[in-house]
Amino acid sequence: MSKEGAAEAGANATATTPFRRPGEGTEVRSLMAQAARKAACAVLLSPQTFIFHSSARLLPVAEACAAKKAIHRQSVRGCVPSSSVIARGLYNAHRVFDGTPTRSLPAWTSIISGCAREGRHADGMRAFAEMLDECGATAPNAFVLAGVLRCCAGLGDVESGRRIHGWILRSGVCPDVVLCNAVLDMYAKCGDHGRARRAFGAMAQKDATSWNIVIRACLQDGDLVGATQLFDESSLRDVSSWNTIVSGLMRHGHTTEALGRLQQMVRAGVTFSNYTYSMVFALAGLLSSRDLGRQLHGRVVVAVLEEDAFVGCSLMDMYCKCGEMESALSIFDRWSDFTEDRQFAWSTMVAGYVQNGREEEALEFFRRMLREGVPAGQFILTSVASACANAGMVEQGRQVHGFVEKLGHRFDAPLASAIVDMYSKSGSLEDACRIFKSAQTKNVALWTTMMCSYASHGQGRMALEIFSRMKAEKITPNEITLVAVLSACSHSGLVSDGYHYFNLMQEEYGIVPNTEHYNCMVDLYGRAGLLDKAKNFIEENKISHEAVVWKTLLSACRLHKHIEYAQLASEKLVQLEQYDAGSYVLMSNMYATNNKWLDTFKLRSSMKERRVRKQPGQSWIHMKNVVHRFVALDTSHPRSAEIYAYLEKLMERLKEMGYTSRTDLVVHDIEEEQRETSLKFHSEKLAIAFGIISTPVGTALRIFKNLRVCEDCHEAIKFITRATDREIVVRDLYRFHHFKDGQCSCEDFW
Repeated sequence: MSKEGAAEAGANATATTPFRRPGEGTEVRSLMAQAARKAACAVLLSPQTFIFHSSARLLPVAEACAAKKAIHRQSVRGCVPSSSVIARGLYNAHRVFDGTPTRSLPAWTSIISGCAREGRHADGMRAFAEMLDECGATAPNAFVLAGVLRCCAGLGDVESGRRIHGWILRSGVCPDVVLCNAVLDMYAKCGDHGRARRAFGAMAQKDATSWNIVIRACLQDGDLVGATQLFDESSLRDVSSWNTIVSGLMRHGHTTEALGRLQQMVRAGVTFSNYTYSMVFALAGLLSSRDLGRQLHGRVVVAVLEEDAFVGCSLMDMYCKCGEMESALSIFDRWSDFTEDRQFAWSTMVAGYVQNGREEEALEFFRRMLREGVPAGQFILTSVASACANAGMVEQGRQVHGFVEKLGHRFDAPLASAIVDMYSKSGSLEDACRIFKSAQTKNVALWTTMMCSYASHGQGRMALEIFSRMKAEKITPNEITLVAVLSACSHSGLVSDGYHYFNLMQEEYGIVPNTEHYNCMVDLYGRAGLLDKAKNFIEENKISHEAVVWKTLLSACRLHKHIEYAQLASEKLVQLEQYDAGSYVLMSNMYATNNKWLDTFKLRSSMKERRVRKQPGQSWIHMKNVVHRFVALDTSHPRSAEIYAYLEKLMERLKEMGYTSRTDLVVHDIEEEQRETSLKFHSEKLAIAFGIISTPVGTALRIFKNLRVCEDCHEAIKFITRATDREIVVRDLYRFHHFKDGQCSCEDFW
């Protein structure tokens, strides 16, 4: 068959294929839609002729409306969900329409508009092609054209939309504001924002919808200045206009400006819609503003909208993001049983517990959800995997992984990223690699997660190899990807590579460095002992106002015992009023290790005066689904007597093997023997001792710590692996340490 014959056959097949229910023959419908669009737009290229070969039959609008009304009455009596009623009504209407030999232009208008309204865009384009065939020289009216343009927008088919717009301009059709808005909306949704703006400029009459569409197009282009200028110029602002500008500013990270616009909206006396409340609750969450959230909650109560599903879930999410989990739980308990989307309500709560570092409660909430028979969707499983990752619960994480496979969920990129991250943060890099390789689709987030995994395990070269493979797959890195790359270089001491990629991100990818990228570079130089370069980098890049880079430099000074730069960083933090507990502790420890006890005393006194509390170091180990936590010199554990007795014997054994306590690291002015005792019972050592006496010989141990592992414990653990013939994996605040046969994967660079 010739190409021309095949095309004609395809078009005829499209025209005669019966109207399908939602979800039937998706691939076939896609091919049908392509053929129909081509046929319709080919006709429109010639405005004087409407010829399209088709044998299809469609139906009178009166009977279509009668069919839809009958089903509507039935749906009211049977309480069928509205989306189902509409889909079935349109199906029956089209079936009757197909059986009628003579069809008027109003009937075609009704069926095409119905397809556009109900999201049946491909069918709408097919019906339009059939209409052009049957109606001959009768031109489509503005209602039909608006419906067809909505179908083009829904399909992302800018080429067909452009041809229809051209036909409108050539044919002399007098477009009203509704049709012009349909043209604008089509260009905006298809991503052709330049044509959208030009069409907007050519409009003789504009309404609020016209302004909203073009403002939204500017925001999608990242043109915040243009969007705000258009918003300020408009004299037709409605609640949708305010929602558009505020939500657009939020999406681009301009939360303070978004809050300013919200305040203007309140002063203008605009009545909030349900979407407005949902949006501003999200803004309060982004700002972590409990006061704003409570004020908005009060308005919701007054407006009697607290039981609205959309508003209620947004309110709950806001309290979660502000750390008010008890308030979120109160709303959940009152509201979750009355919403149709119970799964979303449970997902919001589980995600909230994870965001607030309450992983064990997140898992318990998830178990409660399963007991109550709520199905587990991919979103909530992603949150549960994140909870296991943050807490290092590898066994529970494996259960979640098995649960995903049992339910038959597809490993899409977000879920695969969560599972990879879970295995990585639980210390099982091999399992993380296996899931990454098995993922069918890999987006930039999944590639970045794998890079972060290698970086946190000290395998910087492998992280860079993953980056090279990602580029070979033609996937463009984003800002977070480059943070992962620079972090990998920092943790592995790859100074020249880090410098190369820092320049590459700007020259090749056009990514403007932000605070995280700058901080990675300061960390890169600092860890490598290049403190002069780190200090100069801060000054040359004019980031002296960023407190985080001075904290990073201070940490490097502590590592390399550079008292002069440590004092400089400390002074800068005081000036910036960012001298937090971590900074106090770092500087205090530096003075102590240099035997400057008077300076240490003054600094600690200052901490007490300012009521700055040091975060206590703690380590934990998971044993049979129970988390066992330890702090230094802690005796609260039920097996403390056994733990301390074993640790005493173990430390004696280590001394015989050549281990020497790093008493110079003790930050208190005490006797040598007391210093040694203080080091002996650090939280890491207590957790390891408990793990050894609680597991069979040779079992690998996974220990987690909330702070950086100390140098003495790091050295002692290397000896412990030799003395006990065990592999020990320690995850501290910054990275993983894999200890085996007296060696550490970090090669003493951390």
